[in-house]
Amino acid sequence: MYQFSYAEIVEDTFSDTRAREREAVEQAIGLLRRAQAAGAASRETVEALHFTRQLWAILIEDLASAENDLPQKLRADLISIGLWVMREAEAIRMGQTEDFSAIIEVNQTIAEGLR
Repeated sequence: MYQFSYAEIVEDTFSDTRAREREAVEQAIGLLRRAQAAGAASRETVEALHFTRQLWAILIEDLASAENDLPQKLRADLISIGLWVMREAEAIRMGQTEDFSAIIEVNQTIAEGLR
């Protein structure tokens, strides 16, 4: 009979969490790409920006939590990135820009880091 060690369970949980986070960021990227193709005034844009802002709000809340085990500097850097993503999403929503390339690129970088 095989017994799991605590370290194996924790590692699986950590890997599962990273995979779910990566999938969520990749979903945001897909939505943002469709929004870019449809145009800044499209329903696709509204949906993409809403999803992206909600995702980053959740990620920022987790990163700010005392229970988050990432190094403090990394957490602070990721919170800063998340706040930038949210500001960029708001700029697109307000019609201050129609360029999705930077917000897509930043999310791609984060998704790659979660691999």
